[in-house]
Amino acid sequence: MRTPHPPDRELEPEAAELTGTRSSDVRFIDALLHQADLSDARLPHFELRNCVLRACNLANMHGRGAVFERVAIESGRLTGVRFVEARLTDVVITGCRVDLASFGGTRMERVTFEDCQMAQTDFLEATLDGVRFHGCDLRAVDFRGARLRNTEFRRCELIELQGVESLRGAALEWETVVGMAAVWAAALGIKILDE
Repeated sequence: MRTPHPPDRELEPEAAELTGTRSSDVRFIDALLHQADLSDARLPHFELRNCVLRACNLANMHGRGAVFERVAIESGRLTGVRFVEARLTDVVITGCRVDLASFGGTRMERVTFEDCQMAQTDFLEATLDGVRFHGCDLRAVDFRGARLRNTEFRRCELIELQGVESLRGAALEWETVVGMAAVWAAALGIKILDE
């Protein structure tokens, strides 16, 4: 599996205070954003290209149709973010809160989520190709209708997962597969016999 192509690390710092902003023409290219606040913003077609975001707040941001290419998001808050029908390519999200978020209808290619809190996030009807979830809390995450290809889960919490039948095309550690035997059986309509 190919890993995401990282952004350049020698980027020009930019200030961004966009709390509650409503605009369809916001883009950052070749930028380093540190502690930027984009919470509650409505930014359709938001673009990030060759960017690093450190300790930024994107909570409850709506970015329908957003485009992220060669982006690293580190130690940020993405609680309740709505990147619906977006496109994420070569993106690494590390040590972030991405809970209660929505990636419905989004296309992800070579994306890594590492050490993220992602409880109750949805990937409804999303396409995941080369996506990696490493050390993530995926409790009650919803994959209904998602299409997975070359997607892997390592050291992840998968309790109350929805849409398990959509995990076709995923790779999981053996311990996880065995531990979720009852979930797989229920998804396939298999009844468990008492001894």
